Amino acid sequence: MIQPPPGPLHLRGTLLPDGIVRDVFVVNGRITFTEVPDAQTVLDGGYLVPGLVDAHAHLSLFSPAGDEAAPAERVRASARAQLDAGVLAVREPGSPDYASQEVGPEIGLPWTVTGGHLLAAPGRYFPGLGREVTPDQLPEAAAEEIAASGAWCKIIADFLVPGGGITPAFPPDALAEAARVVHAAGGKITAHATCPDAIDAVLAAGFDAIEHGTMMRPDQVESLAATGAALVPTMMIADGIIEAVQAFGADDAVVEQTRRALAAQGDIVRAAAERGVRILAGTDAGMGPHGQVATEIGMLLRAGLGPGAALGAGSWEARRYLGLPGIEEGAPADVVAYQGDPREDVEVLRRPAMILLHGNRIR
Repeated sequence: MIQPPPGPLHLRGTLLPDGIVRDVFVVNGRITFTEVPDAQTVLDGGYLVPGLVDAHAHLSLFSPAGDEAAPAERVRASARAQLDAGVLAVREPGSPDYASQEVGPEIGLPWTVTGGHLLAAPGRYFPGLGREVTPDQLPEAAAEEIAASGAWCKIIADFLVPGGGITPAFPPDALAEAARVVHAAGGKITAHATCPDAIDAVLAAGFDAIEHGTMMRPDQVESLAATGAALVPTMMIADGIIEAVQAFGADDAVVEQTRRALAAQGDIVRAAAERGVRILAGTDAGMGPHGQVATEIGMLLRAGLGPGAALGAGSWEARRYLGLPGIEEGAPADVVAYQGDPREDVEVLRRPAMILLHGNRIR
């Protein structure tokens, strides 16, 4: 439950990523470093982290409210689960509905940027979750979705074939035209892209991000770095990918190929980070529970990203990518405090000592 502050607040702690101990004041929901004499001290000691970010989550799916609840109820329940985990911003690259557009700090929930409806080729995605369009229809549909979301459009660039593996779902020219249309409208475009052929097509088309990139080859990392596209590897859904491959009737050879790709994904993610690719922490919540970004950050850490880079992928770097400020003068007070240093122990992220959303105390 949100507890509106009775007046100006005062926090003292080590600010990340800088690692400097500072006094932070919150006035009318915004941060200032200028001393406010009558501010109430609500935290003295610990670590102050810019609000966490789940850069890939589907609020309508796997909601605590249950599948039978109305879309608005589902997305709000999922957003509350994210909020309780210290996630103060959610990037939803695509959804089966538009309900997440009503989620934000003005109703006491994380800031949310959406991608409108997922765009999928007929029969090439989970039934009922995507807006099905043919290659000829894809550019116009992309224009409609970017107009609806005002931010992102997401295309399912590849998917499982019953009895087989993962193959591209759209031809390269359709993807390129969709990207051109979205960029002309001032938006960004991303793709569910997991197999090498689809990744090549998406990179050549100039997409702004790749979701998953599960089977990316080492030689494609250089191409990814050259484009400036972000990578959201969603490493924590590995078991779900294997289950989906098996559910679509893939033979043992395809299942084993998928296992090998998943085992190598950490090396690819580390190589991408070393070459300057922006890595974002996304959980693909909707395949599983919401509020698990600490798990994804831990997996990035185990993949070989440094503690600062792994945490930044789910906090300050992700916020910067989405155009959100960190802990800085005049910014909305979106802060999560921890008693321990999450760079030294990622499990600290599961135990927020205090959560402030636009200066309101969540706990």
